Amino acid sequence: MAFDIAVKRVYEPPAKADGQRVLVDRIWPRGVAKKDAALTLWLKEIAPSDALRKWFGHEPERWAEFQKRYRVELDANGEAVAELRGLLHEGKVTLLYGAHDEAHNNAVALAEYLQT
Repeated sequence: MAFDIAVKRVYEPPAKADGQRVLVDRIWPRGVAKKDAALTLWLKEIAPSDALRKWFGHEPERWAEFQKRYRVELDANGEAVAELRGLLHEGKVTLLYGAHDEAHNNAVALAEYLQT
């Protein structure tokens, strides 16, 4: 089943087209007020472990290995994945992240994981 998933930086303004907005970072993004984020849910439990996040360091050459390791963590994190899939069954979900790199971040990896 293909889900309607979008990925967006949390620093971009909310839009009606976002559907349910879910922050998927473990750490709250700097400079963003909770009310401005307009979140449906902050699902920090689904974020990569601190060890994996620090190892990756948003270095594009580590991207493929990061995705593999993150998938292993997601496979072992059934409760958080099930909670997110439940929201996806209700309609569009926008995964929000704080990283500067729009192509190599946990929200992109998570969106790909959820579509498989």
